[in-house]
Amino acid sequence: MADLDKSRQAVLARIAVALSAAGRQPDACQLLAVSKTFPAEAVRQCYATGQRAFGENYVQELQEKVVALADLADIEWHFIGPLQSNKSRTVAELAHWVHGIDRLKIAERLSAQRPANLPLLNVCVQVNVSGEASKSGCTPAEAVALAQAVAGLPRLRLRGLMCLPEPGAVDLAAQFALLRSLSDTLRSTGLALDTLSMGMSADLETAIAQGSTLVRVGTALFGARHTVAAPAPVKE
Repeated sequence: MADLDKSRQAVLARIAVALSAAGRQPDACQLLAVSKTFPAEAVRQCYATGQRAFGENYVQELQEKVVALADLADIEWHFIGPLQSNKSRTVAELAHWVHGIDRLKIAERLSAQRPANLPLLNVCVQVNVSGEASKSGCTPAEAVALAQAVAGLPRLRLRGLMCLPEPGAVDLAAQFALLRSLSDTLRSTGLALDTLSMGMSADLETAIAQGSTLVRVGTALFGARHTVAAPAPVKE
């Protein structure tokens, strides 16, 4: 495994340069380490470098790592993958953040299943900014109404919006700008949003130039990822 401290410092340096180039404050964008498919020990090693926020795509893997790393009291778990309704309870009980809210049904389940003794669950509405049929996320036209509905749920705290643009798209900046524009629209209606979850290893500079406040980086930190078969979709 690559030297995680050097890898993390290199990513943080890229973020700092991108923020400076965009004329933004040095602390305006945070790093989320995407640890999916990597073992709990890799997360522990990355934690030792100072990283605290980690992203997982698969519910079972999240559950296993939460148990294995229970001694790391201030670790922060972000669930960033598509979430099936039959697995929402586990995420509601274990995660600090959920980035992939793409329909009201999932948000309602998370709100109902969030334990009363835990802080509100931070959530982002996922928007399909590329229009790809294979991508999760609500349409841009649906985003405002969905976000307003999610914001009204009692055990959730709507923090912002998230997107997964088309890799290598010629209009990549425009796709990120669309998410930023939707966020501006929502804030103008009175929602106190502070998060634009967009940008990954290959495109974080473009995302930061368009206003990203949180970049989700896996490969540039942990190296090439092992392939894990996605769970079969469940009809709802």
